[in-house]
Amino acid sequence: MTLAKAAAIVGVSPGTLGRWVRDGLIPQYLDEWTPAALGQARLVVRMRERGYTVAQIKAATADGRLAFGPLTELFATGERTYSARQAASAADLDAAIVVRLAGVLGLRPEDGFSEDDIQLFQYIAAVLDAGMPVDATLQLARVYLNAMSQVADAEVRLVHLFVHEPLMRSGGTSEEMAQELLLLAGGTLPLASPLFDRLHQRMLAQFIEQDVIGHMETEVGADQVDIGRMRVAIAFADLTGYTRLTEEEGELAALDIVEKFTESVLVTLPDDARVIKTIGDEVMVIGGDPVALTEWAVGFQQLHNEPPLPRIAVHYGYALYRDGDYYGREVNLASRVAARSAGGEVLVTRPIVEAVGHDLAFEHLADIRLKGFAEATELFTARPAPE
Repeated sequence: MTLAKAAAIVGVSPGTLGRWVRDGLIPQYLDEWTPAALGQARLVVRMRERGYTVAQIKAATADGRLAFGPLTELFATGERTYSARQAASAADLDAAIVVRLAGVLGLRPEDGFSEDDIQLFQYIAAVLDAGMPVDATLQLARVYLNAMSQVADAEVRLVHLFVHEPLMRSGGTSEEMAQELLLLAGGTLPLASPLFDRLHQRMLAQFIEQDVIGHMETEVGADQVDIGRMRVAIAFADLTGYTRLTEEEGELAALDIVEKFTESVLVTLPDDARVIKTIGDEVMVIGGDPVALTEWAVGFQQLHNEPPLPRIAVHYGYALYRDGDYYGREVNLASRVAARSAGGEVLVTRPIVEAVGHDLAFEHLADIRLKGFAEATELFTARPAPE
């Protein structure tokens, strides 16, 4: 590959690219424009666009901080030469749907679409042809993107912390670090797809079974609500005094406690419940069975008798399901109840008391007007039923 062609691929003039080579900004170039050298050149382009000087980039290259750069070539997606109309025709989709999908997937129609993008649209077209509604397909696409974003972020952060930084501290050259990272990525990337496929099938089978059981336990009829809403048990759990703990013990010690707390939640939840999200030390859990989730909350508190103590709230009501998350009044109410609970306590609402019955002991605390709610909410503490 000539210097002129490499410069055209990277998007700079041949003179600029040649100067970068002479200045040592692209140590991967050894008389040949390999994918690693092109990847590093693209990284230099982005760094220059962000305002970094040649001297700054050279220093970062020399000490290995940019050793991740050549890995970008592993994920080249090809030239974006298709318009939205051409992509729609190639995938046999309506152009309006292609534009909506592009927005969901973080693609810009004005930048054009690549062959890989076309194949992605063809996969989605097959899902639609199988009978999945457009709105549901768009939600699935958003869920997949969010999940894969979290996975990719974790992969990069963990490799940086446990591989890249130790390599920099060891005093290796930039080329050695880049080669080590390329070998790691090249060896593990092919394993990702079969691993994701196996985990997806296993979890899909589990949730299909839960959905079937949920249909058996749900009364359909006058109680029916709009599509997108479902009746669920909602729990919020966090640790009391977490902010103070961070100040007293330090961020790393506090984080270690939060990780153990979250892991303890995950391994003890009933089969039909799952963690929807975590925000700091707070965990949001959704389950189909209010009895099982409330019994879990009470049992979870019995496992913890040392500070910082968990505090948990459980509510039962209709939530709006969108993009893998749950929204609406009942979710907000459960969150407000959690803010009222104390360490070591499980607070529940009237719908939980009525659903659980005598399986646990409930004590009425008060009718409290929670922030943002016009009517007072009955709050109860939940404890194990007496022998």
